[in-house]
Amino acid sequence: MMPVALTVAGSDPSGGAGIQADLKTFHQFRVYGEAVITLITVQNTRTVSRVELLSPELIREQIEAVLTDIPPGAVKTGALGTAAIIETVAAALRGMRLVVDPVMISKHGAPLIAAEAAEALRVALFPQAYLVTPNLHEAAALTGLVVDTEGQMVEAGRRLLELGPVAVLVKGGHLAGRASDVLVTASGVDWFHSERTDTPHTHGTGCTYSAAITALLARGVELREAVELAKGFITAAIVSNPGLGSGNGPVNHFAG
Repeated sequence: MMPVALTVAGSDPSGGAGIQADLKTFHQFRVYGEAVITLITVQNTRTVSRVELLSPELIREQIEAVLTDIPPGAVKTGALGTAAIIETVAAALRGMRLVVDPVMISKHGAPLIAAEAAEALRVALFPQAYLVTPNLHEAAALTGLVVDTEGQMVEAGRRLLELGPVAVLVKGGHLAGRASDVLVTASGVDWFHSERTDTPHTHGTGCTYSAAITALLARGVELREAVELAKGFITAAIVSNPGLGSGNGPVNHFAG
């Protein structure tokens, strides 16, 4: 059987992030990709000018249609918009191997989640997650901690682990120096390092990274190895970016 992965996320018409990036990444890892849309954006590499949310009922119906016909081996979530959508998605995906990318703000600074929805992430979605993948800004917003050092990344990961997920991957792409991520589990911490590439073309890195992990989990790869392989993929995708757009351009989804 061909491995199957599902993304539940927002749409980026410029193709660099959201479900478009997720499906490209699934395909690159030879995984059949499915997509449930939660919100529609008007954006390109320079700006996000509009965000339109789909109704929780429509999102639930999309998920049910997929699960009853072609059930995925792993699922990832991206931009979810509101507490009502988060709670609906959490209920619909109960029992699935779930990677939660807690997307809170776009690369351009546009909010992709209502302020009160962060609590719904913590209470409704994180407890049933297999992996949560916050960047530094998201880790800080979700824990109330300052997350500016590698030590603080570990502390934030442990704090988020207390909410119930099996593992937390805190991504350090915004730190100075090398690009370091830390995987925090009940058994300890594992670091994943790469050299930093000085480029503005990093649009969709979080989506692509978490999608790569999800695809590998759908293929039956163990978590630590999935993170390691996905880290290599996103690093290569940034280094070999195609230079598209006049703003924060996309990474290279043909990498690797």
